[in-house]
Amino acid sequence: MAVALAFCATQFAFAAPFGWLVHLVPLGMVVRALRVRTVADAEALTVRRTVGGRRVPWPEISSLRLGDKTRVSAVLADGDELPLPAVHVRDPPSLAAVSGGRLPDPTGE
Repeated sequence: MAVALAFCATQFAFAAPFGWLVHLVPLGMVVRALRVRTVADAEALTVRRTVGGRRVPWPEISSLRLGDKTRVSAVLADGDELPLPAVHVRDPPSLAAVSGGRLPDPTGE
């Protein structure tokens, strides 16, 4: 998608003096696609955003909250919610398995 947008934007990039700035949009899309993710391992859940990230050990996560459409958030022990990018409502059974039973499966599967 980003490559197609960059290809289509090239004709506009050369038409104006600062048209090359149009290429910043597809570049931003590529950076976001490569950077934003949620990684779960046996010790913690790591959330990476475009800029920054956070690693939360499993004992600090009390449950998962399934959002309206495809959004999933980790509910922390202090009551805060941590949105999990690239995690959908079909993924909590996998997260519960990776956590080694420390995290309940909200779907009940």
